[in-house]
Amino acid sequence: LAALERQIFDFLGFQWAPILGNFLQIIVVILGLFGTIQFRPRYIVVYTVWTALWVTWNVFIICFYLEVGGLSKETDLMTFNISMHRSWWREHGPGCIRRVVRPSAPGVLEDYSYVSVTGCIIDFQYLEVIHSAIQILLSLIGFVYACYVISIFMEEEDSFDFIGGLDTYSYRQPPQEHVELKPVKPIGRSK
Repeated sequence: LAALERQIFDFLGFQWAPILGNFLQIIVVILGLFGTIQFRPRYIVVYTVWTALWVTWNVFIICFYLEVGGLSKETDLMTFNISMHRSWWREHGPGCIRRVVRPSAPGVLEDYSYVSVTGCIIDFQYLEVIHSAIQILLSLIGFVYACYVISIFMEEEDSFDFIGGLDTYSYRQPPQEHVELKPVKPIGRSK
C-alpha cells in the first residue's frame, strides 16, 4: 500500500524513474505474496533479491533529495530528462501556499507561468526522504520475513518422507540385515 501511495504522487509529479521503480516494487510484492501462499520458494527468493535492490534505490533517492555526493534535486534525473517536472510535494506540501505569476514580458508564451511556493510546514525534499525511509523500513521487515519463510519451506522439503519412505525400510518394520527372498509362483496356470 505504501508503494501504491508513492506511485500515485510520483505520477502526479511526472517522475518517470520512481514510477518505474514503484511499478516493479508492486509487481514483485505481489509475486512474493503469491510465492508465500503457493509455497514457491523461488518466487520468494526473487522478492528478497529485489528487496535488496529496492533498499539501494531508496538510499539513492534519500541521497538525491539531500544532495549528498554531488547529486542535485534541481536536475531532471528523476524524469529521465524528458520534462521539467519535479516532485509533486514541491508545490502541494502541507501548509504550502502556491502562487502562480504570469509573465508580463513580451514574446513569452501565454501558458508559461512562474510558481512561487511559500509557507510550507515541511520542505518537499524531507517529505521524499520520509517516503523513502518508510520504504526502507518496510523492505527490511519484508526481507526478514521472506528469509524466515524460505527457511521454513526448505526445512519442510528436507523433512518430507513418503509413507513407507524412500528408505530401505518402512517405519512400521525394523530394518532387517538379511532379506528373505521367496520364489514367485504363477497363479491359475495348470498343465
